[in-house]
Amino acid sequence: MTVEPIRNKVKIKQMYHYLAGKDSRYGLLFKFGLNTGLRISDILPVKFKDICNEYGEFRDYFILAEKKTGKEKKIKLNKALRKAIEAYAKDENLTPDSYLFSSKKGKYLGRIQAYRVLKEAAEVIGIENFGTHSLRKTWGYWTYKVSRYNIGLIMDTFNHSSPNITLRYIGVNQDQKDELYSLVQF
Repeated sequence: MTVEPIRNKVKIKQMYHYLAGKDSRYGLLFKFGLNTGLRISDILPVKFKDICNEYGEFRDYFILAEKKTGKEKKIKLNKALRKAIEAYAKDENLTPDSYLFSSKKGKYLGRIQAYRVLKEAAEVIGIENFGTHSLRKTWGYWTYKVSRYNIGLIMDTFNHSSPNITLRYIGVNQDQKDELYSLVQF
């Protein structure tokens, strides 16, 4: 099974509310993935001090070395995500060394636990072909549409070697094929 982006904004909202209702940490995890386009392995170990200074003010950029590629990634967190992090940090009394997505064992949520929670929410909401990578693909899919199809920028952000790889990755090729099949009807 190939995991797909979430193409329906209503389902994105429903899934967020479901996760946030279960645990604010899961709601933030979902929002963080959707707003950064990062892999789950790069999201889970984030500490509060990685995004905010010692006074609790947001840094200009969230900078990290991607686990998979080792490449440095520099992300300007958007207003929606900053607002969610601010509220969460206040509610959870986060310290600079706190993990944003802490586990009961004191470290951070594991990939398997994150997958289970997100997958359960997707099933409840009725989202098919969902995996943790769907968050990254959803960011790519919607960014592609909002950027007026600037595939080069998204390709660069994902470190892909060709536009075709990126289009297939974010599910746009499938959308275009689906459209083709609906155009010709006998």
